[in-house]
Amino acid sequence: MTKKIVSTENAPKAIGPYSQAVMANGFVFCSGQIPIDPISGELVTGSITEQTRQVLSNLAAVLEAARSSMDRVIKVTVFLKDMNDFKEMNEEYSKWFIENPPARAAVEVARLPKDVGIEIEAIALG
Repeated sequence: MTKKIVSTENAPKAIGPYSQAVMANGFVFCSGQIPIDPISGELVTGSITEQTRQVLSNLAAVLEAARSSMDRVIKVTVFLKDMNDFKEMNEEYSKWFIENPPARAAVEVARLPKDVGIEIEAIALG
């Protein structure tokens, strides 16, 4: 098995001892993305819709760096600080996965890095 680390300046740098993504055996395993603007390094603190948009934009950038794409995502996990944000998150999310959406789990968690409202991780085909 070969393992390749994926890194791009078009998504936020890792804020800990992990990689933005790892490619292995034809898959891309993307670390959780939070709503950080990769250009400014600042948190996007607006509505959950705005946060979701930034998170998915970051995820798309990581996938592009891995020579994959959002349409090759097969599994997503969404971590929400408040499950009451599910509807708004889902409306924005559906704009990114229009046809043949991936399998998904969405869970409410007690706390996320930097106290953001959402984090999303994904597995895609390489």
